[in-house]
Amino acid sequence: MSKPIIYFLCTGNSCRSQMAEGLGRQLLGDEWDVHSAGIEAHGVNPKAVEMMDEVGVDIRDQQSAVIDRDLLKRASLVITLCGDAKENCPVTPPNVETDHWGLFDPAKAEGSEEEVNQVFRDVRDDIKRRIESLKDHK
Repeated sequence: MSKPIIYFLCTGNSCRSQMAEGLGRQLLGDEWDVHSAGIEAHGVNPKAVEMMDEVGVDIRDQQSAVIDRDLLKRASLVITLCGDAKENCPVTPPNVETDHWGLFDPAKAEGSEEEVNQVFRDVRDDIKRRIESLKDHK
């Protein structure tokens, strides 16, 4: 039997949803088929790759993609990570559970390199906590 699909959606599928996909695969991969996408595909943010490396999650080979309507229809759980994705996501079928996490876009962080890195870390760690809370979700 195939695993249920969890689909993380964001604006550009470059930071938040990429981190969520990587963490989701690491933490939920035995139970869920984990994917991510965006309203647009902006490419994987190099800073997201760097900050995920810090916690031992390699997202280098993940691809930035636009929302796949077929995958959206087959998903068991769709999680939007920003207001833009929540407002502009294609309509999900009534049988698909949805949630919204509303996370700050770390790509918009300003300040020194260390301050920007800390914003990425904070968002990454927030995503990790939220994904860990999904472990018992069915």
